[in-house]
Amino acid sequence: MLLQEINIPEIEAEVRAAFGRYERALVTNDVETLQAAFWNSPLAIRYGAGENLYGRAEIDAFRAARSPQGLGRELIRTEITTFGRDMATANTVFQRKGSRGIGRQSQVWVRLQEGWRITSAHVSIVHDGAF
Repeated sequence: MLLQEINIPEIEAEVRAAFGRYERALVTNDVETLQAAFWNSPLAIRYGAGENLYGRAEIDAFRAARSPQGLGRELIRTEITTFGRDMATANTVFQRKGSRGIGRQSQVWVRLQEGWRITSAHVSIVHDGAF
């Protein structure tokens, strides 16, 4: 891959917008938007802070059952890197209100026929608050 294909400004802006929609849906518990953000495939994966979800059906079930309480968080740092026009990573560090722990979230975004979708995600918490 050529260096000029990394972080093409208009592609980065598209992914940043998709990431922003996902983040707003996350903190407002917009289940429909959260579910639609993931690739509709049994190959989609989401490793959460306390769950391992394989396939869109498991991810959807988790979202539908999740409590809407305590979802607010502050993003501390977000890095989006695009590779060509159809793949990107989004990594963010966050802190939940009232928590000393620091959360980390990484996502792989791929442009599919239906638009940008998360194909793989991982969330973890560093309990001692180390950044």
